[in-house]
Amino acid sequence: MKIILAGYNLDSEVINGLKRGESAKDNVTPEVLSASYARISRDPRPIDELRAAARQEVEKARRSNQNIIFKMGHHSVAEHAVFNFDLIGVSRLAFEEIEKFRLCSYTEKSQRYQTLEGNYLVPEEIENSEFTDLFRDTVDEQNAAYARFVQNGIEPEDARYLTCLATLGQVGLTINARNLELLFRRFASHPLAEINEIGRAMFEQIKPIAPSIILFTEPTALDRDTYPQLGQLAGKILTGRKSGPIKEVLLADYVKNADLKLIAALLHTVSDRSYDQCIKASKSLTKKKKEEIIKTSLQNLEFYDSTLREFEYPDLTFELIVSAACFGQLKRHRMATLTCQGYDPELGLTVPPAVVKAGMEKEFKKVAERTGKAFETIRKKLSPAAPYILTNSHRRRVLFKCNARELYHISRLREDAHAQWDIQKISRQMADAAKKVMPLTLTTIGGKDRYGEIYKSAFGKAPKVLPI
Repeated sequence: MKIILAGYNLDSEVINGLKRGESAKDNVTPEVLSASYARISRDPRPIDELRAAARQEVEKARRSNQNIIFKMGHHSVAEHAVFNFDLIGVSRLAFEEIEKFRLCSYTEKSQRYQTLEGNYLVPEEIENSEFTDLFRDTVDEQNAAYARFVQNGIEPEDARYLTCLATLGQVGLTINARNLELLFRRFASHPLAEINEIGRAMFEQIKPIAPSIILFTEPTALDRDTYPQLGQLAGKILTGRKSGPIKEVLLADYVKNADLKLIAALLHTVSDRSYDQCIKASKSLTKKKKEEIIKTSLQNLEFYDSTLREFEYPDLTFELIVSAACFGQLKRHRMATLTCQGYDPELGLTVPPAVVKAGMEKEFKKVAERTGKAFETIRKKLSPAAPYILTNSHRRRVLFKCNARELYHISRLREDAHAQWDIQKISRQMADAAKKVMPLTLTTIGGKDRYGEIYKSAFGKAPKVLPI
C-alpha cells in the first residue's frame, strides 16, 4: 500500500511567492483560505484583505479556525480546504469504503479496460490466522482461471468477474477537509485493519499541514457500535429461514401520483401560487394538458442536460440484487441514497454472457463455488475479513433511493450502448419499473445513444443536437 498526499489548494499569493523562488513559509497551507473565509461573516474588510492577514499570521488563523469549528460548530469553513490523494495498492473491498463519501471525487483503475496482474492483498486478519493457505490457494485459483479466460479470448471486463475483492487497484481522491475528518473517524472505527491503515497513513500526512481544520479523528461509538447493535436486534426480530424468489430489481416504494406532483412543482416555480393551489389546479387538468406541461419542461434538453430541479420531488426506492462488479459502478451515483447488506453467496452468481458463449460457464461456476465454500469457512471465525475472498460475480442486496432527476442521469449514462452490460441491464429494469408508476415524468428516459429516437417518439421531431 502506498498513500501519497498529491496536492492541496493554496492562497494565490502564496503560490505566486513560490513561483518567484521565495522560500516556503508556514503559510503554505489551505488553512489560510479557511481562516480568511471564516471571517467574512463578521469582519467588514474585503476578502482579499482577510486573506492577506491570514497569510501574515498563520498561527492566529489556526486558532481562529479551531475556535470557529470546535466552539461554534461551523464545520463548513473546513470545506474550503481541498486535498488530493494517490491511493495505490488498495483492495477492491477497501474502495467500497473509500467511495462512500458523497461530496468527493474519485477516479479508479478500471478492471474493464486493464488486464489484471494477479496482485492481491492478504489481509492482516487472515495473514495471522490458520486460513492463510486456504485464502492464498483460493485466490491463486481465481487468478489462474482469469488468465485462462483472457487467453481464450474473453475480454478482461468479463474475466474479472472471477477475481476477488482483495485484488489491488488504485484511485485518485479529491476531498475537502470536512469530509476528510469524517473519513478519519469512520476509518478509525472500522473493523478491518486495511481501512484503519489507510486512515492513519492519510492523517499522518495531513496533520502537519492543516492541524486546525482536522480536529475530531478518534473512533466513536456511533461509527463503531451502532450497526453491530442493530444487527443484534435484527437477529432477535427476523427469525426463521429466508424465503421468496430472488428478484434482481424490485421497485419497493415510490411517490404516489408522481406525475401530478411534478406538474404542481413546475407550476409552483413559475407562478405566485401556493403549492396546495398548484396541486388542486393540476388535478383538474386534462391528460393532454398534463402531457403538455411535462413535455414543455423536457423539450429543450439535449442528451447531456439534466432535467429541471423540480424532477427531484418524485422519489423511488429500489431493492436490487447486484454483483460486486455492478455495485462498483452503482455506488458512483452518490446523489442517491444507497445502503447495503453484506455479500451473500446464497444470492447466486452473476455469470458474464461472454463466459457462457465461450463454453466456460462450468469452469467459472466451479471456481466461484469453491470460493463460496472458502468464504463460509473463514466467516465462521473472521467474519469482517471473509468478503475479501469473494469474487466480482458474488452478489449482495442493496436499497437504492433516488429521485426522478437522478434516475434520468443513471439511465442516460448506464443504459447507453457503451455502458458495461451488467449495470446496463440493472438500470434498464429500474427505468422500466419506474415508467409504470410515473409515465409522464419519465417521458424521455433512456440511454444517451437512443436519445434522438426517444425524443422523436415523444415530440414527433428530432432534437436540435443529436448524440455524438
